[in-house]
Amino acid sequence: MASFDIVSKVDPQVMDNAVNVARKEIMNRYDFRDTKGSLEYDKKASEVKIVMENDMRVQHTEDVLMSKMVKQGLDATALDFSKEAYQSGAMVKKDIKVKAGIDKESSKKIMKLIKDSKVKVSAAIMDETIRVTGKKIDDLQQIIAVLRGNAEEIGMPLQFVNMKS
Repeated sequence: MASFDIVSKVDPQVMDNAVNVARKEIMNRYDFRDTKGSLEYDKKASEVKIVMENDMRVQHTEDVLMSKMVKQGLDATALDFSKEAYQSGAMVKKDIKVKAGIDKESSKKIMKLIKDSKVKVSAAIMDETIRVTGKKIDDLQQIIAVLRGNAEEIGMPLQFVNMKS
């Protein structure tokens, strides 16, 4: 039986590099001159922390961060922008969670896509990964193609690892 695992993870070192490059660009940009803000990545909490003077600069910092993530080969959908920026004294703060692992909602969507594809494979949820098994490698490759084609619907970056035949 051939199998592979579906996971969603972000390499913390690559993410740290993207944040560092974004911080350097922000320090050199004319519209951020004389800013007292900061951009930090907390590896343990898997969170990006933005502190700026106003909402506009927070938004521009997010845009710079996403562009640097794409250049580093990371998927920008790994960031969770659901929390709103909040006022803290004279500064505006925003905490952006970096998604790791497949949550229950996304795993249900993935399982539904696999079932709707009518390919003869079986899928099982194992904590934050999904294992897909089938008789032929071609069937598994069809499932990978289906999931890549519906990436926007899933809403998170997926990696396909541990391919065994």
